[in-house]
Amino acid sequence: MNKPASPPGGRLSNEMMEDEQSATYTVDDALMSSGFGRYQILILSYAGVAWISEAMEMMLLSFVGPSVQLEWNLTAHQESMITSVVFVGELIGAYSWGVISDNYGRRKGFLFTAIVMSGAGLLSAFAPNYASLMALRFLVGIGLGGGPVLSSWFLEFVPAPTRGRWMVIFSVFWTVGTIFEASLAWAVMPTFGWRWLLALSSVPSFLLLLFYAITPESPRFLCMKGRITEAVDVLEKMARLNNVPMPSGRLVSDKNIELDEVSESATLLASAAAGSDGGGKEEEENDNIKEDEGSNFGGIKSVSKLLSPKLFRATVLLWLAFFGNAFSYYGIVLLTSELSNGNRICAKEEVESIHSNDSSLYKNVFISSFAEIPGSLASALMVDRVGRKLSMATMLFTACVFLFPLVFSQADILTGISLFGARLCISASFSIMYIYAPEIYPTSVRTTGIGVASSVGRIGGILCPLVAVALVHNCQQTAAILLFELVVFLSGVAVMFFPFETKGTRLNDTEADLN
Repeated sequence: MNKPASPPGGRLSNEMMEDEQSATYTVDDALMSSGFGRYQILILSYAGVAWISEAMEMMLLSFVGPSVQLEWNLTAHQESMITSVVFVGELIGAYSWGVISDNYGRRKGFLFTAIVMSGAGLLSAFAPNYASLMALRFLVGIGLGGGPVLSSWFLEFVPAPTRGRWMVIFSVFWTVGTIFEASLAWAVMPTFGWRWLLALSSVPSFLLLLFYAITPESPRFLCMKGRITEAVDVLEKMARLNNVPMPSGRLVSDKNIELDEVSESATLLASAAAGSDGGGKEEEENDNIKEDEGSNFGGIKSVSKLLSPKLFRATVLLWLAFFGNAFSYYGIVLLTSELSNGNRICAKEEVESIHSNDSSLYKNVFISSFAEIPGSLASALMVDRVGRKLSMATMLFTACVFLFPLVFSQADILTGISLFGARLCISASFSIMYIYAPEIYPTSVRTTGIGVASSVGRIGGILCPLVAVALVHNCQQTAAILLFELVVFLSGVAVMFFPFETKGTRLNDTEADLN
């Protein structure tokens, strides 16, 4: 007796169920489905507070150094070291937090960053002498080195088509921090002094600790570590808060796809090969894959990946660009006060050292900080239209144009206009640099890559006050400007030679995905 045929509707239903079970999606697919909604706004708010905090801690160096020099009778070199020691700490911190975040999670990276920065920042206000202030500001620098971890964490929640625009909006928080710090210094320093400024500037870092418990881990990082269930939980919360459906099927990472492809290739090779020899090759291939997930003591393996053939050129050029941007940006911030003061000293006028009651210092820094607003606008308009490389190069070469008149004249009005324009361009370039850098690296080494590049940038920050600002103090302003011109120009050249454009491309999870 023949069995009755299954109803066509039942077969169709079973096929649909099988298709749904076999369907897969990636984190990129989930982000595209989710869009940029309320969940991402919360992530942006938290990361933005961290960026404000970092900007405030960096900007206060323009005010604290001259005031401490006057109060403790420091030499010009000792004053410069208060700034440089922060960059030394950042150099160490940027590398360390990057390695920690790539191995133990983004959340752990920015937790320790917030603890170090808030604690050392507050204690700096109570420093009894120069040595203790230097030690505490060094620790603040180590904490500040974790800034790239927050930018990478936020980046990994943003859909690819709008990534450039939202990363520029994220960079606006830095501008808010610089303007707020200049306003705070103007209000606090003349009456209460530098200790109150240090204490109040540490408050945003404590806010990070207050809301840390509700921050999610990056789903990309979770996928890379094989914690798929946790990644799905994060993505489901995102979909619920954004009021959108989750993609159907099961979540896979690019790393899983890569391993599946390697296994499939190994199987095909084994079938084509004779006997047990093929099976041995397959086992060897799998052993190599397992080896790839071995020890990463001290981040040595991660750094070696940054210098692998696929990433070597991009990494070295990125280091040059970070060095040039950091040297120029922090140099222009310092020159806003140092250049005009240096001109007065070299003209042998009767001047009092810049101190906490000199309102012109706060006014100049406050006004120049607003240059970053049109800088952010310029980068927002360009980054997703003309691309990352051309946007950065355009801004850097335009900065050279703004600085060039200062080679011949340092009149007050010309100095103000030139430094305003140069800061606009350098801040725009720096913003785009922080968009481009995470995009060129795979998830497995993303924060390490940005951390090391940021560390190289900090070397520029260390050298800037010791070299360029020292030239101003020694009445060699023209030499200082020519040095900035050279550094900015070479940074623009390095950007032009970046190997690939990342506009509109998805983030890669593994080296194998890089083109």
